[in-house]
Amino acid sequence: MLFQFITDYFKHRLTAKSRHGTHSPFVYKLADEVIYDFADKSEYKNIEQQRKKLFSDDTTITVTDLGAGSYLNKNRTKKVNQIAKNALKSKRLAQLIYRLAKNTQPKTVVELGTCLGITTAYLSKACPNAEIITIEGCPETAEVAKGNFKDLDLNNIGLHVGNFDLILPDLIAKQPTLDFVYVDGNHRKDATLNYFKWCLPKVTENSLLIFDDIYWSEGMKEAWAEIKNHPDVTVTVDLFWIGLVYFKKGQAKEHFKLKFKQ
Repeated sequence: MLFQFITDYFKHRLTAKSRHGTHSPFVYKLADEVIYDFADKSEYKNIEQQRKKLFSDDTTITVTDLGAGSYLNKNRTKKVNQIAKNALKSKRLAQLIYRLAKNTQPKTVVELGTCLGITTAYLSKACPNAEIITIEGCPETAEVAKGNFKDLDLNNIGLHVGNFDLILPDLIAKQPTLDFVYVDGNHRKDATLNYFKWCLPKVTENSLLIFDDIYWSEGMKEAWAEIKNHPDVTVTVDLFWIGLVYFKKGQAKEHFKLKFKQ
């Protein structure tokens, strides 16, 4: 699996373009002003300081694994710093999620997979006037995330704990539209496609769906291919680590691969 992932990465690097190889005005602007905007921002500082605290936190918690290929709940103990080093999105990728959210300016944000809450914090900072709805499968991991939200004084986050498959349909039903959805959990083909299909009735031409780890496995690559080919999807941007899905009306259907080092 690791060999295939590395092979996929190098294939992507060889075939992906930069902003200057992109002929779509929409995607060029997105790349130029959002994806490749690596300037430091004041909102980043406190969140990255919180990340450093997690790297030093040797508290042991019981982790309930509901996704990432696990068909049965698995409980095991892990130290918080171990989770932080292995499971948190990198600084560069989390900050990209921040910029994408800020650019979209959603009224609501839905995140599947809170983990320790660092990416959630970036979403909250990007959209201070939006409702941030995040779901975490593991109760003890969620408690750590809550502590991080409190430390960062983030007050627009609603954290739900439990199985995505049970919680997400009800959350979607309560939303008039889905403006920004970030799917980062339960990396299985069927689950990913279900989340995508459940979201479809509520997306608009201004919606953005982001799927994490689209090269995680053969199943995830197949799910990404199906999502790209769906008739409602007009533009996708494959950054290897994540895939962006847009539904712009009147836009020719196009798929783009852009280079991005996390």
